[in-house]
Amino acid sequence: MKVRYSYLSQQFGQIDELLEQIRAFVKTGDFTLGAELTKFEGKFAKLIGAEHAIGVGSGTDALKLPLKALGVGHGDEVITTANTFIATAGAINEVGARPVFVDCGPDFCMDVSQVERAITKATRAIMPVHFTGYMTDMPRLQAIAAKHNLPIVEDACQAILADMGGKRAGTYGIAGGFSLHPLKNLNVWGDGGVIVTSDGEFADKLRLLRNHGLKNRDEIAMFGYNSRLDTLQAVVGNWLIDSAEAITQGRIERAAYYDKHLGAISQLSLPPRYSDRRTVYHLYMVHAQDRDGLQQHCLARGIECKVHYPIPLYRQEGLRHLGYRQGDFPVADAQAANVLSFPCDQHLSREEQDFVIETVREFYGAAR
Repeated sequence: MKVRYSYLSQQFGQIDELLEQIRAFVKTGDFTLGAELTKFEGKFAKLIGAEHAIGVGSGTDALKLPLKALGVGHGDEVITTANTFIATAGAINEVGARPVFVDCGPDFCMDVSQVERAITKATRAIMPVHFTGYMTDMPRLQAIAAKHNLPIVEDACQAILADMGGKRAGTYGIAGGFSLHPLKNLNVWGDGGVIVTSDGEFADKLRLLRNHGLKNRDEIAMFGYNSRLDTLQAVVGNWLIDSAEAITQGRIERAAYYDKHLGAISQLSLPPRYSDRRTVYHLYMVHAQDRDGLQQHCLARGIECKVHYPIPLYRQEGLRHLGYRQGDFPVADAQAANVLSFPCDQHLSREEQDFVIETVREFYGAAR
């Protein structure tokens, strides 16, 4: 049996209705900052529980533009986590600031207890990452940020509909950035991102920044960027967004089934599971003994499991100039060495999950 990782062929397998909507859209010629984008932004803001949503060109831009709007720039520092995708640090770098890393906790997110010691006179913002669909401990981080008068920009690119204390990922800070990349839980047909905020003035500034700083066709308020979410992609987003809750619940249910069975294998250990927050499992990861051997065994049997990420960000060649050395972030190192990601999407069948579970048992010689 083959257990694929990407579910895109299933998610977009029945699209006759969507194609009809696209045909109708093309006839309007409303391709840039059009009505379908405004509609999508309204739906997205309501879904997340924010006052405003601003569609931008990518998830990276959804992190960069809020930093720019805050005035973060050259000589400044932004605190983030040592275990994340390059886009987090890349957004900080793009505005000219320096990413300052702190280690992770057992749930793959920022270890908030380490944040305060990383704050310097140059710190201008904090960017937690809700990694894999977990949420950072935002109430605790908010208290630290308030104490030091630092804004929070949330990297929620992997955490749409994640929740803590009745508030969704992206709504704790001044802004939250989301990705619509095809690999995300809510996705479109290319790059795309959304920024959410409940600050009206901040939203207005973000709208200027995404569109060259233009107040209108003839007046320029500031230097900005060309970072508009394509209205065509918004048509795709509008077609899918009403399924966001079902997609999320499907992932949660499949993660629970994995937990029940994989959690009984002694050579695996599960990350912590929280009763006071909603984890949305953009990635389903376990800690595995002989991780590389297990991965090869699964791949040989047709199971597309992955490692996110084998080399921690702070040890990458492209970030060597930041001056970190191997061992500076031991939790991130340990996670890079032993975590494995299994397919865990809403289209995954019970038969496929059972095959994954039996294959893992087979590798370890584990009894039922």
